Amino acid sequence: MSSSLKHLRASAAIAGVATFGCGEAPGLTDMELLARSARAAVADAGLTMSDIDGLCTASVASTMWTMPVVEYLGLRPRYIDGTMLGGSSFIAHLLPAMHALQSGQCNAVLVCYGSAQRSGAFSRSEIARARKFHGSAQRSGAFSRSEIARARKFLDPQLYETPYEPMMPASAYALAASRHMHQFGTTRRDLAEVAVAARAWARLNPEAFMREPLSIDDVLASRMVSDPLSVRDCCLVTDGGGAYVLVRAERARDLPRPPVYVLGNGTAVWNRQISSMHDLTVTAASASGRAAYAMAGLTAKEIDVVQLYDAFTINTLLFLEDLGFCAKGEGAAFVQNGGIAPGGHLPVNTNGGGLSCVHPGMYGIFALIEAVRQLRGECGERQVAGASTALAHGNGGTLSSQSTAILGTAEAL
Repeated sequence: MSSSLKHLRASAAIAGVATFGCGEAPGLTDMELLARSARAAVADAGLTMSDIDGLCTASVASTMWTMPVVEYLGLRPRYIDGTMLGGSSFIAHLLPAMHALQSGQCNAVLVCYGSAQRSGAFSRSEIARARKFHGSAQRSGAFSRSEIARARKFLDPQLYETPYEPMMPASAYALAASRHMHQFGTTRRDLAEVAVAARAWARLNPEAFMREPLSIDDVLASRMVSDPLSVRDCCLVTDGGGAYVLVRAERARDLPRPPVYVLGNGTAVWNRQISSMHDLTVTAASASGRAAYAMAGLTAKEIDVVQLYDAFTINTLLFLEDLGFCAKGEGAAFVQNGGIAPGGHLPVNTNGGGLSCVHPGMYGIFALIEAVRQLRGECGERQVAGASTALAHGNGGTLSSQSTAILGTAEAL
């Protein structure tokens, strides 16, 4: 498949990016966070909202999210993609948008997301009232028990896991971490290296939500959430909006910002629930990465900066292995002694990642935005000198959907 996509290599470029409200944004809704980041990204590209004729967006809260977004932003798009694959969605949106641009269906695609997950979260009392209402509705006799059971079987993708009452999604990732430990000798200290590296990068990023010092011992001593993952092994819960604008390469060269070209993109889904994974230590990133590298004509050794969806510390190890930065089982050794921290041998999650920078429900778009900012040389203290290639990787569900993008500056062409 990837060889047939080589004609799309660098056919499109990201011309504008923006974030808004990362951390805490009390009083703002998902839509308002999305809209403010979207308008800022369009302005960053040197365009106006009237120039946008393509839209890609997704939301956990709404299955028809594109419709109110179109309405709220006042768009009349000729190309629309509302594909929802979880946190990888906004990286998976790249390749279809590139096809739409290449075919002439549209000229400027806005990819946007917003979530007030932290400030807008339900209180415990509100959740209790909702559960009480739900229970009374079931008891009212509107549906028989067999109908409810059939509905649950149809709607609940985690049916076979639900009876064990796992703490999702943490328990799913804890399973993968436990298996990696058993199979390869990985330790909690190795996982802690990931969290400490992310915090070290976050301390260089004014936008990061958590910038306090963090040590290996701090991580090991933190509250256990789902063994072997502690609270410091788990991503943040924040607010935030993010957006980027994709245009054809020739147009990008006439816009104000240095173009960041999309060299490769691949998406793969092998499972929905963690219990359906054939191997808890191998994710579909091995396939999405292979497709992206093939389209880009590059290998892992040629990537200067890496942004990985680190919902949990185990993610970073798995993706470093599956994306070819080290062999399977060697992720722990790769990150030891600050290997992915500032000054290490590979800069990973230079904004602080989902562990220390921002994580408003879905993180993928923020990984891509950080990759673009690094390639544009806009990252201040955390800037990776001379970076001309970047990899951004998104993860959705419980190690379910995986999408990999490889980006480059004009030097990488």
